[in-house]
Amino acid sequence: MTSDEIRGIPLFAGLSDAGVDRVNDHAAELEVAAGQILALPGDIGSGMFVVLDGTVVVELRGGPIELGPGEPVGELALIAPDVSRIARVRARTPVRCLGLARDDFLDLLESEPSFALALLRTLAARLAATPA
Repeated sequence: MTSDEIRGIPLFAGLSDAGVDRVNDHAAELEVAAGQILALPGDIGSGMFVVLDGTVVVELRGGPIELGPGEPVGELALIAPDVSRIARVRARTPVRCLGLARDDFLDLLESEPSFALALLRTLAARLAATPA
């Protein structure tokens, strides 16, 4: 991906040049067929995904939520140590996504305040939209 494409993803929009380079050097673009599982509850989080094209369904106890382009998936299991995945994530449609390993995610979180803030805003919006 180009630097402009990476900065076009809301989560990465405010990254420094070094942060963009880190994403470009360490993230992998993946294509996932409709119906394929990206994460299972109880699994240890080894990385996160950012949906570039398509839709995924996060199957939570309180009901499913659909996430599309620009949305991160699987980040919760990376933030706290020893926390496993809490939901099954399945591709609803063919999906193109960016995968970022745990260590690279944590490096960005610690070194890029704009990334940390964008992630917090995304998580807060999801929490607010989740029915009680």
